[in-house]
Amino acid sequence: MALKFKKNDQVIVIAGSNKGKTGNIISIKNDRVIVGGVNLVTFHKKPTSNQAGEIAKKEGGIHISNISHVENDKPVKIAFKVEAGEGKNFARKTRISRKTGKKID
Repeated sequence: MALKFKKNDQVIVIAGSNKGKTGNIISIKNDRVIVGGVNLVTFHKKPTSNQAGEIAKKEGGIHISNISHVENDKPVKIAFKVEAGEGKNFARKTRISRKTGKKID
């Protein structure tokens, strides 16, 4: 099954404590994504001989079921459309918005 999300897609969180926040996808691993500026978690770095210890924040992972593509600041569903291409047995699968029919890619 093809993923509906790709790196740098604009998404909105639709469930959880960060509901309503938007951002771009930084990375995708399995069924979790990291969205820039969303789901910030605090972690403690131990001091080393070269660096002092610190308390830092970074983005945590969000399950893909809790995000949706964004269009005009509203969540939209995504559909796949197979277009015939050039050459023998060549087809291209593209992502389109179900609300407006615009191509996502």
